[in-house]
Amino acid sequence: MKPNSLEDFYAKLRAPTEATPRPAAGGQHEVGHFNIFRVEDLMRTYPNRPQMSFDRREFYKMSLIRGRSRVEYADQAVEVERQALWFASSRVPYRWLPHTLEQSGYFCIFTEEFLLPGRSGVVLEELPMFQPGGQPVLALNDAEYAAVEAVFEKMAREITSTYAYKYDLLRTYLWELVHGGQKLQPAPAAAPNHSAAARLTSLFGELLERQFPLAAPQQQLRLRTAKDYADHLAVHVNHLNRVLKETTGHTTTELIGGRVTQEARMLLKQTTWTVSEIADSLGFTDVAHFCNFFKRQTSLTPGDFRS
Repeated sequence: MKPNSLEDFYAKLRAPTEATPRPAAGGQHEVGHFNIFRVEDLMRTYPNRPQMSFDRREFYKMSLIRGRSRVEYADQAVEVERQALWFASSRVPYRWLPHTLEQSGYFCIFTEEFLLPGRSGVVLEELPMFQPGGQPVLALNDAEYAAVEAVFEKMAREITSTYAYKYDLLRTYLWELVHGGQKLQPAPAAAPNHSAAARLTSLFGELLERQFPLAAPQQQLRLRTAKDYADHLAVHVNHLNRVLKETTGHTTTELIGGRVTQEARMLLKQTTWTVSEIADSLGFTDVAHFCNFFKRQTSLTPGDFRS
C-alpha cells in the first residue's frame, strides 16, 4: 500500500507538469507542488472513462465534479447524482468512478508544502473533510457549484499567467476552497469547541489517526490500548475515558476499536495480506482474537467480509 507519487500521477496522465516549482520574485524558490486540470480534458484523454486505482497518493486533491459518478474512500462510498465538491487526503485511499462520459468540472492537486508559506494556524489534517471519519464529499446546489467553479476558473487562468507572485495568489485561492468546503460541512463539525475537554479530545483523535495507515505487514500499531493513549497524552486513563465519553459519547476503547475495525476492513478489501498478517499488524495476540473482535464489530468473520 505504498502511496502513489506525483511522478506516478503524471505518468498515468501522460501529460507534462505545467506547474512545477519555479523561481519567484526576490530570488526565492517555490516550495511544494500545485497543478489544476479540467475534468473534460481528463475524459477526452480516457474516452472509455478514467480507470483510477484505489490507492493513497502522496499529495492532496480537491475536485469539483458535475455528472453521475461514485467516490470511494477508505471503506466508504458516495454516489454523486448531480454535482459535488470532494477533498482527498494523502492519508486515505480513494478513487473516482464516473458512471457516464458526461462529466465536467475541475480538480487540483497540491502538496502540503505548497501551502506552508501562506498558512495561518490551520492544519489540513485537523479539518473534518481531510479526516478518515470526516465528510469529504459535499453535494452542492447550483449556487454553491457556481461559487466554487468561479474559484477554480481563477486558478486555471492564473496558473498560465506571467505574474511574478502568481503562486502566492494561487495559495490564496486554494485556501478559499479549503475554507469554503469547511463552511459547507455539517454544523457540528463547523463549530468546534475550544474547551480543555475538546482540546484533549482533539489531541486523542490526532494521535489515533497518526497510527494509520499501515503500509506493510511488518508495520505494527505503536499504541493499542486506552492506557497506551493516556500515558502518551500524560493523563490518567480514567480522566481520558471520562472526557471522551462526555465529548463523543464513546469510551476510549470504543473509539480505538472503531478505528482499528475501519483499518481492518480496508486491509481485507484492498490488500492481499493474510488474515494472520493483518491481525499481527493491528496488535492482536492471535488470529482467533482478531476474528472474534472483527465479528463483534461487523457481524462478519474476516473471511466472509473479504469474500
